[in-house]
Amino acid sequence: MSIDHETVVKVARLARIKLDEKDILAYEERLNRILDWISMLEEVDTQNVEPMFSVHLDHMPQVDDIVTEPSVVAAVLANAPEKELDMYVVPKVVG
Repeated sequence: MSIDHETVVKVARLARIKLDEKDILAYEERLNRILDWISMLEEVDTQNVEPMFSVHLDHMPQVDDIVTEPSVVAAVLANAPEKELDMYVVPKVVG
């Protein structure tokens, strides 16, 4: 698999990122190098390797989800430039 010019342009458009031709070529090269590196991982023989479902081999006990601190909503919102109904008010960024 490789990334071509059109793919970089499409992804940039979907991400709403404006790229000039120089940037498109640079991203195309970088993304292809990443894919080449990933393809090297496919060559590793993992036939006799047991699948790992967790990095922790020991049993991790579950603990109850208990609130240990009082509500800090007022303290968190104290420095907000604008707030409404215990929430931050931020400018709209998605069309």
